[in-house]
This record gives sequence, C-alpha cells and structure tokens, in this order.
Amino acid sequence: MAKGQTTVSDFAVAPRRSRPEEQSTTQPASESKPAELSTEPPNANQSQEAAPAGTEGDKPVNRLIAPTDEARRERATTRALQREGSRIRLRDLKRARDRESKHYVNCPLGYDTKMRLQKAAIENDVKMTVIMKAAIDQFLKDNGY
Repeated sequence: MAKGQTTVSDFAVAPRRSRPEEQSTTQPASESKPAELSTEPPNANQSQEAAPAGTEGDKPVNRLIAPTDEARRERATTRALQREGSRIRLRDLKRARDRESKHYVNCPLGYDTKMRLQKAAIENDVKMTVIMKAAIDQFLKDNGY
C-alpha cells in the first residue's frame, strides 16, 4: 500500500472487552450515574473504618512501612547485618574452594615428551593434565609418599 492511501479502517482492531462491573450490574444506566458523579472519593469512608480502635484516625495503618524512624533504622540495620553475614559466608566458601583446587606446578617438558603426552591425551580422549596428575600420583605412591 502507498503511504497516502492507508486509512485506519485498513487495520483490524479487536473489539473492546466489557468491564466485569458492567456485566454484573443489572441496574439501568440512569440509576448508576449519580454514584459516579459523587464528589466524595469512594474510599474516603473505608480508610477511616478500616483503622482499628485505639489508633489515631488521621494516620493510616500500614504494616509494610515501619511507623517510626527508630523502627526503620532498626530494620535497615538488621538487613545490613544479614547481607554482610551472607557476603562473608560466600567469600569464605570461595576461598575454601580455591584452596582445595588451585595448587599449580609448572615443569618444562622436552618437545618429544610433550608430543607423546599430547598423543596419549588425544588417543585416550582425556586431558593432558589428567594424565600428568595420574603419573605424579603413581610415582609418589610407588616411592612411599
């Protein structure tokens, strides 16, 4: 289609869904209009009634937010200590894992020895390091270490 010839009617548009409130009410539209035109917000009375007796009426009760600065500070401190503890435990686990697995030994090999090691690794489908570890372990066992 050319740019100038495209209109809104060329595109398919899904029909609007009706709201669940409209489906459940059986009153005619003339009776529901006064409730919608009311100047009071619909939740104004509910927030006052929802407040338990013994609390101030002007402060809404919200259990998710701590009401005082002390309580907020205490919660923030508790969370910070928990995060710090988790961070330290994770660091210790990483150090323990590193301590167990990383003890490198470098040794120069001659060209022929390196080629034989590489050929053995390829033919047996194992890594050269595995062969070297096994050879060192066998040598140490044979000599009583």
